[in-house]
Amino acid sequence: MPSPRRRLRAADAEHFVREQCFAPAQQGLVGIELEQLTVAAGDSATCADHARVRAAVATVSPLTGGSRLTFEPGGQVEVSSAPLHGIAAACAALAGDLATVSEAVAGTGARLLGTGLDPWQDRRRVVDEPRYRAMEAYFGAHGDEGARMMCSTAALQVNVDIGEVSAQARRWRLSHTLGPTLVASFANSPLARGAPTGRRSERAAICAALDPSRSGPAETGTADPAGAWLEYALAAQVMLIRTCAERFHPMETPLPFGRWMEEGHELGFPVLDDFAYHLGTLFPPVRPRGWLELRMIDSLPEPWWRAAAAVVTALFDDDEAADEAARVTAATTGLWGDAARHGLSHPGLALAAAACFQAALGALPRLGADDATISAVGAFFDRFVARGRCPADDVLDGWRRHGRLLPDPLPLESSWT
Repeated sequence: MPSPRRRLRAADAEHFVREQCFAPAQQGLVGIELEQLTVAAGDSATCADHARVRAAVATVSPLTGGSRLTFEPGGQVEVSSAPLHGIAAACAALAGDLATVSEAVAGTGARLLGTGLDPWQDRRRVVDEPRYRAMEAYFGAHGDEGARMMCSTAALQVNVDIGEVSAQARRWRLSHTLGPTLVASFANSPLARGAPTGRRSERAAICAALDPSRSGPAETGTADPAGAWLEYALAAQVMLIRTCAERFHPMETPLPFGRWMEEGHELGFPVLDDFAYHLGTLFPPVRPRGWLELRMIDSLPEPWWRAAAAVVTALFDDDEAADEAARVTAATTGLWGDAARHGLSHPGLALAAAACFQAALGALPRLGADDATISAVGAFFDRFVARGRCPADDVLDGWRRHGRLLPDPLPLESSWT
């Protein structure tokens, strides 16, 4: 909570970033966090009853595989595996817990939908928490993209080790150079408000537009990623100020955290806990938290979320695959907007994706991946990447073929061959 006098200095913030966000870690740990929309079982254009869904999933918590179950502001269900050793363990834990949650949701007449954005409507906030009310107010002063991100989008997040000190700059750089290729490969949100948006990943475009100070990528061309992240965090606008556990004051006028630290505010000066909280309100495509959060992938259904998680893990945790990924994505660095718009119809991103998938397929057996996960990667490559396509292209084909939005435009798992 803020202090009446200045207590936090730049050196304190830097120490926190280096000791907490970039603490050396290379244990082969993998975490997978999957958000999915909840919709009526017989009509995916109808939102599920959030109160019923919440009550149903409470009956299966805690989950036997150790995953954490939470809800996003629009009622999206998020199942997050614990950090586990290797992709096989992470996929197995998440798959089991996701099946348990899906069964519970089905008992309410609803189901989970793996897509990056609600294709039919802008959802309203149904989770009434002080933090989310303040976030909504903050974003509301800048347009409607913040509310859409909070309530209508769903993502797949893959967490990997941040690396030992000597490897952190390489892994930080790879996470950003690889990012556009991951956006393009797994783009799965081409529809919004009942029609095509002109982008394969509208979710990625929404996230990029909501507040560039907190949603754009951090600096990557540096040998000191901790310093780059500190600079990014101090320049980012303060979203809200907490004055007690249940009171969050949204900032309606721009206030970079660095200025708040130096000049204060009528509510006081930030303390270290305020800085730590501020870091959690930043939403770049890659976020360091003692591990690397890769946050740029659209939500996907079974089995494609496995493919995405496995490809990311292979390209970070196998040295040969990592070197190949760094080489082939060098030419597509920074193409975040092109990736969101074109997916793998972009020639450069298509070439990078094909090489990355081939490298990942070679690495996964070395990393001890299970057969189901390796098969999912191979099937995704054959169906999409080898043909210069992404999941969004299947959705668009269905929309064009029928001239309207189908009742359920994303039956990827049912048509997997």
